[in-house]
Amino acid sequence: MLDICLLGTGGMMPLPGRWLTAMMARCNGSNLLIDCGEGTQIAIKEKGWNFKPIDVICFTHYHADHISGLPGLLLTMGNAERKEPLLLAGPKGLERVVSALRMIAPELPFPIIYKEYTEKEEEFCVGPYRIKAFRVNHNVTCYGYKVCIDRIGKFDVQKALSLGLPKQLWGVLQKGNNVTFEGKDYTPSMVLGENRKGLKVVYTTDTRPLQVISKEATEADLFICEGMYGESDKLAKAKEYKHMTFYEAALLAKEANPERMWLTHYSPSLMYPENYMEGIRKVFPRAWAAKDGQSLELKFDDEK
Repeated sequence: MLDICLLGTGGMMPLPGRWLTAMMARCNGSNLLIDCGEGTQIAIKEKGWNFKPIDVICFTHYHADHISGLPGLLLTMGNAERKEPLLLAGPKGLERVVSALRMIAPELPFPIIYKEYTEKEEEFCVGPYRIKAFRVNHNVTCYGYKVCIDRIGKFDVQKALSLGLPKQLWGVLQKGNNVTFEGKDYTPSMVLGENRKGLKVVYTTDTRPLQVISKEATEADLFICEGMYGESDKLAKAKEYKHMTFYEAALLAKEANPERMWLTHYSPSLMYPENYMEGIRKVFPRAWAAKDGQSLELKFDDEK
């Protein structure tokens, strides 16, 4: 199971009832945060979720509306007596940017580990999450994210029994680890069926439409996509500042065919995003103008 909460849906500046960009995921006691705009820690508290189990914060890019909430969040995590290392991941220059922000949060009781991307696509794992960062098209270096929860095949008791493996070793193999018993090596593939369908969430903001976005979002359980402008006459502005309109996002979703799409990262001038959704749903019916605090519990197929 994977919980997703869109903590903030605003771009450029916060508004009453609309914090700046951030998304949190929860799975198996581990939290993942993408972006940390102003108001993120307030939004987490309003949602009733916890700061302490955040294991990784991924950044799309370093414009202020995506990272300005970080110093306060780090201080709050430190005040919660966190001791475990925190991984920060993002485009090249991350350590330099965070070090500058930490001038107002210099002392923390936990170490920070940095992962800076240098390639167009990079993949890494943290806890239950398999994370893929992919380059998008903004006026600074910017990445989108695909977050997957993989699921191994079912454990085959009969296969384990036929191999003569004692039950105390079954759990080790079921978790994907090799074991040695009576001088012979055993691998998970010897007792597990084919991998089952997992869960996939794709998150992109601050970009023009790209083929890589629809490719990564194909058949996703949730596609969270920038919709900076709902108005059709803002297309030229979207192109100039490397953003996206609702309609352009809907075309990406139509191609990718995710289970659902949430629009986010609204312009401050876009006060009522829902007013533009009737036409958008004619392009992609499962599109929603997301609101702050909107959340979704994603389940594996056999848990539904």
